[in-house]
Amino acid sequence: MTETIENVQTQANRNEALLSVRDLRVTFQRHGEKPFVAVDGVSFDVRPGETVGLVGESGCGKSVTSLAIMGLLPRRGVKVEGEVDFQGTDLLRQSDDQMRDRRGRDLGMIFQDPLSSLNPVVPIGVQVTEVLERHRGMSRKAATPVAREMLDKVGIPDPERRLKDYPHQLSGGMRQRALIAMALACQPRVLIADEPTTALDVTIQAQILALLKDLVEDTGTALVMITHDLGVVAGLCDRVNVLYGGKIVERGDRHPLFASPRHPYTVGLLGSIPRLDGTRGERLTPIPGSVSDNLPWDSACAFAPRCPNAIEVCREARPELLDDGGGRWLRCHNPVENPLEVTR
Repeated sequence: MTETIENVQTQANRNEALLSVRDLRVTFQRHGEKPFVAVDGVSFDVRPGETVGLVGESGCGKSVTSLAIMGLLPRRGVKVEGEVDFQGTDLLRQSDDQMRDRRGRDLGMIFQDPLSSLNPVVPIGVQVTEVLERHRGMSRKAATPVAREMLDKVGIPDPERRLKDYPHQLSGGMRQRALIAMALACQPRVLIADEPTTALDVTIQAQILALLKDLVEDTGTALVMITHDLGVVAGLCDRVNVLYGGKIVERGDRHPLFASPRHPYTVGLLGSIPRLDGTRGERLTPIPGSVSDNLPWDSACAFAPRCPNAIEVCREARPELLDDGGGRWLRCHNPVENPLEVTR
């Protein structure tokens, strides 16, 4: 029932969406162990020039969702089901060679860990220019000035010299910016940013977010922003999908969702953020427990063990993702009625 409702909503916008994810399910299987469902029926759309956020704690399935879309999950021991529609093509049915042609050209991704994503024995300049050579057919000589300009755009000082540096010669923040330059080099139609500002200071973080925002507005790129930082979501995303236990528990436009969150998990995420207008010394309200403290979605609400609003039905029946009105979708048996009071 839940997936049917999600698919109907997604299908209605399919002609407008640049990227349509429908009923995506990722299961990890190891010999002798029970299969683990990391992503469980996730559906969302991203239109040209739109930024959609995937929000949640670590372990909620955000990064696995992005890796499944990009075709970067291993074939062995992983089962990926559903559909990822990009301009009429199901990316989950593409071969490895076909996905290699699309990655970097049509689909770009900014990874969370630049140290493991960059080749340690190849200069930064070569790693940026090879994207342009591979997908734009440019020569190394023609691609070098473009690579230098990209490094300058993402805030790397003295880009001419840094083109010759190896990843270990850069700071963590500069490696992250070099990775962002690689992802943006070919101006992909869809860009997935997985915690792109984690290793950056506040000033550079603002610069990178402004760069991503300009890219979306100027080129019509569809941006999927994966983050646990709700400040980033508030300043960049148009629509927000809150994930918990591999499922979307709340979906809505940015302003209504932040003004009146309905799901207790969303309320908890907002309540754990320090407020500038709060009283000095005021204690934050953390969400009790951890992501591993959950129940199976098949027979209950996974968030019930940590939820302050949990009632008996939460532990006995699976909640459906239903239209709560005004473009808000909610998966909860007992939603919060006065969210503003809870978040204050």
